[in-house]
Amino acid sequence: MEKKRIAVLGSTGSIGTQALDVISRHSDLFEVEVLTAHNQHKLLVEQSLKYRPNTVVISNEEHYQIVNEALAPHGIKVFAGSDALDQVVQMESIDMVLAAMVGFAGLSSVIKSIEAGKPVALANKETLVVAGQLVTKLALEKRTPIIPVDSEHSAIFQCLIGEHNNPIEKIYLTASGGPFREFSYQQISEVSLAQALKHPNWDMGAKITIDSASMMNKGLEAIEAKWLFGLKPEQIDVIIHPQSIIHSIVQFQDGSMKAQMGLPDMRLPIQYALGYPQRLPSQETRFNFTDYPELNFEKPDMIRFPNLRIAFEVMEKGGNMPCIMNAANEIAVEAFLLGKIGFPEMTRVIEKTLEKATFLPEAGYDEYVKSDRESREIARMLI
Repeated sequence: MEKKRIAVLGSTGSIGTQALDVISRHSDLFEVEVLTAHNQHKLLVEQSLKYRPNTVVISNEEHYQIVNEALAPHGIKVFAGSDALDQVVQMESIDMVLAAMVGFAGLSSVIKSIEAGKPVALANKETLVVAGQLVTKLALEKRTPIIPVDSEHSAIFQCLIGEHNNPIEKIYLTASGGPFREFSYQQISEVSLAQALKHPNWDMGAKITIDSASMMNKGLEAIEAKWLFGLKPEQIDVIIHPQSIIHSIVQFQDGSMKAQMGLPDMRLPIQYALGYPQRLPSQETRFNFTDYPELNFEKPDMIRFPNLRIAFEVMEKGGNMPCIMNAANEIAVEAFLLGKIGFPEMTRVIEKTLEKATFLPEAGYDEYVKSDRESREIARMLI
């Protein structure tokens, strides 16, 4: 395999830092061409001095001077702002873009990457939640691959290798159930931020961890799966699997099923996406069946976890409804992290925003941007 030059968008986040770990372990196959961050300028500087990228982007322009003064003497080019991010991903020297930014903020750079013909390792699920039809259509037109990084979508992707002529009957996205899987409705209504940030299996960033606790994350993944694999909502199911060993399942028209298994470690799907189509050697701990004498499964409770129900409803309605839901959820999670609202209030903010925001049965990029802005304003007013 020829050496790939990687642009890591969101290098200071959970996925970004683990991706750099993967790259360092396979330095004969990958090198860092671009690193980007929004606010964590100190970590961005540390990463840049270690991995020596050609270019760095700090999207929050307030931190530009600090980052530039630290890196310019080392010959590393530094730019600032979201426009710079969109321009940098089109550099000819980039072989692959790892989209690890969180939320709607990652949409524009993914679109620009695809337009430039750069294969995208996609960890930013909101890109397809918000504008799945637009993004997948563009990827087909440009013949640019989108390789999923989320463990569930990576599992589906891996199960489909060699099955291109066999239609999918159904997919099962597995979910751990988060920290509140066994909580009563009353207990969930009283949970603290500290409790919500303690995921039982996965090490993730704060926003994704809260989404997992509310099961909104699984709703976002269901919508992402619809666009990644060309599915109808009724072909997508969610099943609670507390051990997080089976990462997802594909069922074919003959009734047979394929599952991808492994210990819960995001470095594995990251490595698979970066190295695709090759499977690269890994020194990670191997799964041992005798350590898991039981693998359990159960149906999700959409009364205790209404965000999952909401996600399936907006997926069914389509248009800009997923965009509205995503924007409201981002604002609600931010408010919960800041202690402005309680855990159940996040759902109420999302539901009210969906009622008040303008519905568009079809939308282009500019409409999605306007819809996102309007929905955020409504959600902030509700909070």
